[in-house]
Amino acid sequence: MDRAEKREFVTDLHETFKDSGSIVVARYAGLTVAQMNDLRSKMREQGGTVKVAKNRLAKIALQGTDAEEISKLFEGQTLIAYSTDPVAAPKVANDFAKGNDKLVILGGAMGTTALDADGVKALASLPSLDELRAKLIAMVQTPATRIAGVVAAPAAQLARVFGAYAKKLSLIHISEPTRLRR
Repeated sequence: MDRAEKREFVTDLHETFKDSGSIVVARYAGLTVAQMNDLRSKMREQGGTVKVAKNRLAKIALQGTDAEEISKLFEGQTLIAYSTDPVAAPKVANDFAKGNDKLVILGGAMGTTALDADGVKALASLPSLDELRAKLIAMVQTPATRIAGVVAAPAAQLARVFGAYAKKLSLIHISEPTRLRR
């Protein structure tokens, strides 16, 4: 990369760090190209991105961001995983690291909070924004369903009573003429 490309890369990475809900820094020494592509595709499915950047450029890009504190993690072969959803990148990185010991999570950041490896794992255990939205919708819909059930219950009970009474009356009417004939 020439100077202009490096400057543009640092500017783009700086904006990425500012806009990300969470950032994960991991060591990837020993990962094959296929494994790295697999990680990238899994991250992309969840709305995240994986980048490999020179440590020096990543440290420069972190300056002036909320995540500036994690610049000390950039030593050796490191990659950056990030997403706007604060849980997506840590969850995918953690799941991938469980199945592949070559990916070692070093730490990360969520907003102004710097995270160590355990902090990233704890963040990964939380439900994602989509899961939280689904739970919230279910919680909102459940009372409405219960109210509808409670409101409909008396009408249903009345319908059953009327049905039973009508059935009883029809049996009486059918049985009365037969009694008279005897």
